[in-house]
Amino acid sequence: MRTVEIIRKKRDGKELTSAEIHRLITNYCAGCIPDYQMAAFCAAVYFRGMNSSETLELTRAMASSGHGVDLRLVDGPVADKHSTGGVGDTTTLVVAPLVAAAGVPVAKMSGGALGHTGGTIDKLRAIDGLQTSLTAEQLASAVRKTGLAIAAQTEGLVPADEKLYRLRHATATVESPALIASSIMSKKLAGGADVLLLDVKTGGGALLTDHCRSVRLAELMVDIAAGAGLRAKAVISDMSQPLGRAVGNSLEVAEAIATLSGEGPPDLQKLSVHLAGCMLSLAGAADDGRAGRRKIDRLLHGGHGLQKFAEFVENQGGNPAIAENPSLLCTAEKRMAVRSPDGGYIASVNARTIGESAAALARRGGGQLDLSAAIVLSARVGDRMQRGQRLATLHFNQPLLADPGEIRRRVGSAFVIGDEPADPPPLIHNILGPQANN
Repeated sequence: MRTVEIIRKKRDGKELTSAEIHRLITNYCAGCIPDYQMAAFCAAVYFRGMNSSETLELTRAMASSGHGVDLRLVDGPVADKHSTGGVGDTTTLVVAPLVAAAGVPVAKMSGGALGHTGGTIDKLRAIDGLQTSLTAEQLASAVRKTGLAIAAQTEGLVPADEKLYRLRHATATVESPALIASSIMSKKLAGGADVLLLDVKTGGGALLTDHCRSVRLAELMVDIAAGAGLRAKAVISDMSQPLGRAVGNSLEVAEAIATLSGEGPPDLQKLSVHLAGCMLSLAGAADDGRAGRRKIDRLLHGGHGLQKFAEFVENQGGNPAIAENPSLLCTAEKRMAVRSPDGGYIASVNARTIGESAAALARRGGGQLDLSAAIVLSARVGDRMQRGQRLATLHFNQPLLADPGEIRRRVGSAFVIGDEPADPPPLIHNILGPQANN
């Protein structure tokens, strides 16, 4: 079947065969299909969708477009975690060391920031000397040595996704659940882990703001994992307001260290413990999620996660002293307070606006990123405020590409203040996958 016929078939809402999907991806990677035709295919998928079988085959085709990571020499089942992107979400830097400290190896490939959401690799770049550009062999070796490695996507891993990723951004087809699921899961299948915990965000600061679409994405990814023989569970967590207090690379690392020390923001700690407990259950290191959470909580308060974090940093070339002294991380010179214009109760905090504002503070000339720039929140939904009380603090360096006064105004507009008390949103909305209720 010719490419145009495959596009027409999907445009008309018909199901594609495995052979058609694999031929499409193989020919696109070989340069036999121009971008304009693949853009038309992405648009057809965006509007018509894909069922679970089609999405699984698309994922398999993308995963087989390059090499994979061989983790067979690592003892025990290897775990991985993926977040669909959030604001103030530094759970990976808390969860991964805790799970590794529990004896379950963790191998994770992460990315940089995407739009208003933070990226784990950008956070790790704030640690002086730490190397995230590891080959597949170096990644596997690091996991064998310390039980934990976090690295940027290796060259040659799922090249089909790299090509499609750029095209989706250029054609406004990013938000398709099938294309998101295949993008994420193709890298996970190639990454070599045995179990996978998916943290799917929902709410105003998430990639998919609609709850039903977030659930559909989670279902697709869990189905893909099952079809590929990968044990997976999806936790749908709230991103209507930032998760942590810090939104910005260096200060998010410091907040992760504080959380591993038992002193982090309550929501960040609670979600991290829940995610880590799920990973232990999936890996067979705990009878169920509840038992996993109890084990993780003991490791957290015993300082074992912080110790594992220091081992990870040292093994990848960074200074392990930051685990005991996070002030060694880079900090911005300037501070600017954002204050409440009225008294009342915080009714909502627009996570997207906070994330976009933090990105504006970090943006430098020539595409450079100021890793010390951040926004630190002083108020969350439900908090009672007095007029003039601090809502947030901007951390930045001069000169800025944007006007800091305008950023302060935007951050202030993210906080909606009402007269009546407001309940905080639930931290976890749904759990999908094996033993979902545990």
